[in-house]
Amino acid sequence: MLNEVKNVFAVHQSEGSFAGGLHIEMTGQNVTECTGGTQKISDRDLSSRYRTHCDPRLNANQALELAFLISDEIKKNSIYVRSGIRAVS
Repeated sequence: MLNEVKNVFAVHQSEGSFAGGLHIEMTGQNVTECTGGTQKISDRDLSSRYRTHCDPRLNANQALELAFLISDEIKKNSIYVRSGIRAVS
């Protein structure tokens, strides 16, 4: 998912547009519904705490990691500065 979000920002940067928003499913529960992240959740880990009955969700750690990545992308992407959207420091 992190690479997908990076790619969203890269495409918008190359096209001179900006991402107006991202919809992410997340929970504060310690679930294992999405692979990756600093916890290194693998496909084998998914069944240990897979609780959703619908879309897979990021757990709290994965959501924070993604939030920081989005913040970094906004800070380095000049289209946000030109459009008046400023990163909070």
